[in-house]
Order: sequence, then structure tokens, then C-alpha cells
Amino acid sequence: MTQSTAPRKTPGHGSPLPTTIWFPDADEPNTAPIPGCVLPAWAIDKVRTDFVGLPEHLPVRLLKIAIRDMEPGVDARIPATAFTMHPADEDAPKRMRILLAELHPGALPAPGEPMTPAGDMPGAMEDGWPGFFHRAHRLLPDNGYLLLATRQRRDSGRLTDLLGALIAAARTAGFRYLQHIVVAYAHPDGDQITPAPPSDASQGVTHCDLIALGVIRHA
Repeated sequence: MTQSTAPRKTPGHGSPLPTTIWFPDADEPNTAPIPGCVLPAWAIDKVRTDFVGLPEHLPVRLLKIAIRDMEPGVDARIPATAFTMHPADEDAPKRMRILLAELHPGALPAPGEPMTPAGDMPGAMEDGWPGFFHRAHRLLPDNGYLLLATRQRRDSGRLTDLLGALIAAARTAGFRYLQHIVVAYAHPDGDQITPAPPSDASQGVTHCDLIALGVIRHA
């Protein structure tokens, strides 16, 4: 199986790009994410160098946050890691263009639960996922990107997929869906792909999903 990669050019805010599958390089020693994380380190590196096209694959600025629950006051509990620019790239934009949100499967609502909690606080003041997307939209510049990294989990023995509900909530807050990237928890092994899921993944889950969203501004 050959490795499929995202195009080097910056995804436009027009038609969505095709679904893409990312595999680690054959010599990558750490193919799975560390426990508690969703996206492997090699995939974060790929986001910074390949997803947004800069000359000579210079890594872009990126802020990674980890969301492990969506209870009120979640903003004060979210750990954040900043990835800065290459020191030699003095002419690159200084503002953070990419917000990468790792959504722990346990933070997502159970099947049948609403994405929007009961309440009358609209927009950025709202609790739950709608409020998160509104606040992320305010944080990012006009050419910014919100990337959502999550994976399926088992509920009552069945794998659940809430990507559609997340994308719908993001669109309501002012984002445009750009692309779905499947990041394999696997490594090349000759002419085959050998699964290598993290220890905290649900049984049968051998990939995570990376959703790319672009900021829309209305005049």
C-alpha cells in the first residue's frame, strides 16, 4: 500500500478536498501517540510542514490543546502546548494560524446526547461544544485553521462516530469544512501495513480522524 499525503498547497476555503490517509514513514520509531493523546507526534510534524504550504517545508506555528471533558469551566482545565516557527524563518507570520484540538473520546457526548447543553447563553458564552467552537473562531485569524483530532470509542460494544455532529456544530460557529484526514495507527511492514494502536484505544480502533476546518468571516 502506498502512502497517501495531503497536498502541499494550502487548502482553499472553496470545495472540500478528498479524504486522505496518512501513514508514518517506514523508519518512524514511534508510530502511536503517547497515552492520553490522540494524534501521533509524526502526524503533528506533518501538519506543521505539509498541511499549510510554506517554502522548503518550514514548520508553521501551531497551538495544540487537549480536551478531556466538556463540563462548565473547561477552558481553565485545558492543557496547551505551543509549537513555534523555525528560528531561521524571520519573515513568516507571527500570529498562530493553526489551532489543533485533540478531543479525547471520553469528552464526546454519548450517542443520543445533544451537542448543545440546555441553557440560554448563546455564542462564545455558551457551554459545551457550541461555545468551544465560537471561542475558537474568535481566537483564529481570517486565514486560520481549526483541526480536530479524535477517534472512535465503544459504547455498549459498538463503535461510535460523532464526526458529523462535530462538523455541524463547527459550521454553526463560522467554520467551513475543508478535509477529513485518516491518520493510521500502523507502520509499514514490507508490502503490508501492521496495526499499532495505542494502549488506551478501544478494541478494533486502528486510526484517528483529523478534521480540517477553515475560518469564515462575514462582512
